[in-house]
Amino acid sequence: MVRTGLDRLLRGADRLEGRRYALLAHRASMTAEGLPTHVALAKLGPPPVALFGPEHGFYGVEQDMVAATGGRDPLTGIPVLSLYGESEESLRPRNDAFDGLDLLIIDLQDVGSRYYTYAATAVWAAQGAARAGCEVWVLDRPNPIGGKEVEGGLTRSGFRSFVGAFRIPVRHGLTLGELVRFLGAGESWGDAIEVWPMSGWRRTMTWNQTGLPWIPPSPNMPTLETALIYPGGCLVEATELSEGRGTTRPFHLVGAPHLHPVELADRLHSRDLPGVRFVPTYFRPQFQKHAGKICGGVEILVRDPQSFRPYRTGIEVLRAAHACDPGRFAWRAEAYEFVDTIPAIDLLTGSAVFREALEGGEEAPQRLDAWIGSWPAEETRFAEQTEDIRLYEE
Repeated sequence: MVRTGLDRLLRGADRLEGRRYALLAHRASMTAEGLPTHVALAKLGPPPVALFGPEHGFYGVEQDMVAATGGRDPLTGIPVLSLYGESEESLRPRNDAFDGLDLLIIDLQDVGSRYYTYAATAVWAAQGAARAGCEVWVLDRPNPIGGKEVEGGLTRSGFRSFVGAFRIPVRHGLTLGELVRFLGAGESWGDAIEVWPMSGWRRTMTWNQTGLPWIPPSPNMPTLETALIYPGGCLVEATELSEGRGTTRPFHLVGAPHLHPVELADRLHSRDLPGVRFVPTYFRPQFQKHAGKICGGVEILVRDPQSFRPYRTGIEVLRAAHACDPGRFAWRAEAYEFVDTIPAIDLLTGSAVFREALEGGEEAPQRLDAWIGSWPAEETRFAEQTEDIRLYEE
């Protein structure tokens, strides 16, 4: 069985004696027995004096892009500070957030995708803590979609945001501890970081092999398969298509009232994508896009997780939906994660190349294929850059 960084810290909780520390965590921050991190720490030693909550809130109750409030933790009475409020400034701890503290502990379950905002929150909180003179401990957890596969190009200059804060591939293949370690390498704040590694985890492991329970780290990440689909499924957020929010199968479902399920599925199957099938279906979201309306679309079924390429699949889903009805295909027009000057799809893909290529008329197929063909070189370069910071064997 895998033992997380939290499990290892709980066996050495004497290191917390005399420390005044804050904890950045969320609903998936639990022991293998299901005890929340802050409660488990308080049972064995001094409790945290402050709790920080990322997007969705400390208990993961808020939907995406909904401000989370602070207050006091109902289990312990410890003050809670939200790191996801009404403005972009709220995403980083205030300068006084670490007053009187000498340590920040980070225990967040990531899902291995560049868009998933917990990585940015972890890094920015670590930077703030280090500037304030605090140590930072990152309690590592498994990458649920594996630590071997890397997929997608790097974020281009001018397209950084909360969902693309770092120059890394969409599927980066690192644990959160490794990612913080990589981004802190050579930076002044990197010297303050100590990663508590897991024991028993290997890069090729599936989540089911870890022996750990799956606790949804955010409201629309109910299963492990959802996490695997997410690196491509999240792209649908940047369109007026429904990504299945408001149903019991977010990111598994894609559609809109104007789409014909069979046509969409046939176009996708013609791309001969590995490890996946597309089931023509109808669904009715109960909230968010197309709430209350019947949407035609597909359900994404992962048949072979090892060969499945989620990001490539997501790109092809948007390509097929656009081809079905170019006149009614539309990109998201509203602000996305506090950015209203750059299209959401450009923030997610890390450049304007995909959007411009898809809209390129007769030249679109060639431009899209050339862009996809540019990924392997960047994937290889990233794997080489991170080789020395990886903590776990295959």
